[in-house]
Amino acid sequence: MNRRMILTSALAAVILPSCGGKKDSADTVLRFSAIPDQNKTELKVQFDKMAEYLSKELGVPVEYSPASDYKASVEAFAQGNIQLAWFGGLTGVQARHRVEGAHAIAQGETDPEYYSYFIAHKDSGLERSDEFPTEIAGKSFTFGSESSTSGRLMPEYFIRKETGKSPEEFLGAEPGFSGSHDKTVEAVESGKVQVGAVSYTLYDKRVAEGKTDPEVCQIIWKTPFYADYNWTAHPDLESKFGKGFTEKVKATLLGMPDDLLKVFPRKAMIEAKDADFQGIVDVAQELGFLKQ
Repeated sequence: MNRRMILTSALAAVILPSCGGKKDSADTVLRFSAIPDQNKTELKVQFDKMAEYLSKELGVPVEYSPASDYKASVEAFAQGNIQLAWFGGLTGVQARHRVEGAHAIAQGETDPEYYSYFIAHKDSGLERSDEFPTEIAGKSFTFGSESSTSGRLMPEYFIRKETGKSPEEFLGAEPGFSGSHDKTVEAVESGKVQVGAVSYTLYDKRVAEGKTDPEVCQIIWKTPFYADYNWTAHPDLESKFGKGFTEKVKATLLGMPDDLLKVFPRKAMIEAKDADFQGIVDVAQELGFLKQ
């Protein structure tokens, strides 16, 4: 009996470290995500290339972890399931609000002065103007994702600022939520809805690629500037990969080659600080988008 106990203990001593070794190995993977602001299949292909670049430059395994929606990307970050994320202005603020020690570290060169387009179908009777288009009242309208900065938060803010009313009160009906910028453009171009709010970079990219006809899906208003997209780093980067690793990640992002910058699309990545997004914090608090 004693001999059996000794053999069992010895076997356990061999097995347990082996199992623990596999877990430790998995924990050395750097996982990152991005808000699904456009076609998810295309994003997967693009960000898998990003993972290869980061892995090579950082010297650690890197995996892209797709998010089902904007809220899921924030939740994954808050739970520590990802350690790095390409967020919009609002989702970045929400993530940093929930994770003490998380910080914005990089952004595109256009992101400090980002803006949205209000777009309309050619048959809506709406024309482009430098003034807020009050004529959209009574038209069918869609935002993008409920947590999108350029597709919901800031367009709603400007509707409230310009009209003194909520979107529901101003439009005379509940606005829709398409789920992404691509879907907003497609809904307006097809005539499914008359008006929508969308990221200017996504709209311009679709027009440049021939995916959207600007004569059918027309720009009717360009919003004022605000800060938007950013890379946000989780404090776990330091505990998992060592002190100073976050700075190494930032340097790698700032040195991103041109072929990868097209993924975003941006011409360059520049340094970002949490303070750059204080305006988004203020609007998010005003409209109730931050959990306390």
